[in-house]
Amino acid sequence: MAILEIATQPGAHRRAQAPLPRLLESICLTVVIGEAVFLAGSFFAGNWLIAADGGNVASDFVDVWAAGHLTLHGHASTAYHWPTHKIVEDSALGHTFDGYYAWHYPPVFLFVAAALASLPYTLSFLVWTISTFLIYLVTVRAIVGERSAWLPAAAFPPVLANFFVGQNGFFSAALIGGTLILLERRRAVLAGILLGLLTYKPHLGLLFPIALVAGGEWRTIAAAAITALLVALASYLVFGDASWHAFVAHIGESSQTILVEGKAGWSKLQTVFGLVRTFGGGETPALTVQAAIAVAAASAVAALWRSRAPYEIKAAALATGSLLATPYLYTYDLLILAVPLAYLLRLGRTEGFLPHELPVIGVASLLILSFIVPAVNVPVGFIAILLVAALIARRALALRGAAA
Repeated sequence: MAILEIATQPGAHRRAQAPLPRLLESICLTVVIGEAVFLAGSFFAGNWLIAADGGNVASDFVDVWAAGHLTLHGHASTAYHWPTHKIVEDSALGHTFDGYYAWHYPPVFLFVAAALASLPYTLSFLVWTISTFLIYLVTVRAIVGERSAWLPAAAFPPVLANFFVGQNGFFSAALIGGTLILLERRRAVLAGILLGLLTYKPHLGLLFPIALVAGGEWRTIAAAAITALLVALASYLVFGDASWHAFVAHIGESSQTILVEGKAGWSKLQTVFGLVRTFGGGETPALTVQAAIAVAAASAVAALWRSRAPYEIKAAALATGSLLATPYLYTYDLLILAVPLAYLLRLGRTEGFLPHELPVIGVASLLILSFIVPAVNVPVGFIAILLVAALIARRALALRGAAA
């Protein structure tokens, strides 16, 4: 229902008349073709989906399928038991592999995992990735308000990362983008429902309560809280209290592994926390800088949502600030950055693009691509987020100056 509202309900941005620049469309089409060629080449080389020996290629998606498989067989809580979960992962792939893809999500996401695990592994991977990709495209197109907006959406580099490993960036971006679209269209309850579903990755929504309180969006707050409570209760009743006990006990272990010991690699964290740790900074300095960035982002978002700034500025700032606030952010999560970029494209269509605006967006995209390829081993995704934040701030200051 919410997706139908996003796709069909007329919004305030219908005033936009100018199409996206032809050069932008041409560049994006070239990138999309390149992504398709890369995926096809990786498949035939045995590096994506199916390995050369006929087994499945190890990727992030295997942790979702394995958790769902355990849930379907009545052992939901063991998804958080690393040795047991790893055995199922090996079985899903048809072979053992080095390393381990841990299940970190709250039990509410086991509904999705169980549904996916009811399908054979490769088919499940494709159904999840393609379906969420299409929802993501619909969301970005609805924000921009231009039929060809699917091109920049599909060309955004994190798309390739999500396709390659079967991650949930498409889903997260659609939930955040959909929430913002429905808020603008005064569909407060539907917006709250989508926001409530984002509790499957609660660290991505840290600034939403601040923005909603500042904007007086009380119905959305209520709907989000009720939705979050209902899905949590449903998971408790369906999967048992053991799943929640296991999840709570697992949080400390996950934090220790990722944020304290850095076993996944500091450079993979596309945050200021990851940047400081990558260059040898300790945990305390990294957390201090991260907290400062989060407070600054929260303050800016609160000020904007209390102001009369155009909705595009408010929405773009909230989505970008949400990425700046959390210390835990991977490359596939950077797909959420497509949401503020879509609002900037919408402003460009209605108000005209500011000098160097599109080139800076291109630089931010190239930074992310350079990490995906990879050509660098530094969390340059954080720099890309800062560049987008700077573009939003520039828009806000320009509008403020014009009003003055």
